[in-house]
Amino acid sequence: MVKFVLGPSGSGKTKWLIDQANEDKRNGNGNIVFIDTDDSHIFSLDYQVRLINANKYHINTVSGFYGFLAGIISRDYDIEKVYVDGIYDIVNFELPELEVLTKDLEVLSEEFNVEFYIGLNKEKSELPEKLAKDVIELNVQ
Repeated sequence: MVKFVLGPSGSGKTKWLIDQANEDKRNGNGNIVFIDTDDSHIFSLDYQVRLINANKYHINTVSGFYGFLAGIISRDYDIEKVYVDGIYDIVNFELPELEVLTKDLEVLSEEFNVEFYIGLNKEKSELPEKLAKDVIELNVQ
């Protein structure tokens, strides 16, 4: 399963992703990975959630991001969920590439039983119908 957590800046995507990762770690048996573009949330995440700073790995393309995720999955077969925040700051997600990424991640998800939650600074209306059907949309309050 691949879900996009959508909303403009300030809508609470980061808080939602952190809270969900922490909750999943408390209630699950598998490993949880949280990918961000800095280390600022190290104290917000449960110490058992693996925080990875994507900036340290020079990811700047969608295909590079996919390879990065596939490498993480290949290293640890016990990963249950992967949460991604802020990646849109270093990777430009154009719609055609986002569709290919989603398709590729769905294959990984099925083969390795991993769920992906990816925060994006987009609105549901900006996505094609097949990507917009199963999103979590947050609004600024």
